[in-house]
Amino acid sequence: MTTLWTGQSNEIECEGCANSIKRTLGKLSGVSTVEVEVDTKTIRVAYDSAQTSEEVLKGRLEAAGFPVGVGVA
Repeated sequence: MTTLWTGQSNEIECEGCANSIKRTLGKLSGVSTVEVEVDTKTIRVAYDSAQTSEEVLKGRLEAAGFPVGVGVA
């Protein structure tokens, strides 16, 4: 089942950051789309919940230097 997740990270500052996030999350099994808006520091991901989870997405983002804000859904 496709699940949509939206998060924000204050560490997103440029298109290079956006591309890094897209590459990092795009490598995960089950991730179908990754969109990043630099202006609003927003990340949107569509993924198959049978193959990955919100916790995995957040963990990968944190490991890449883009921690997601607390309480942001």
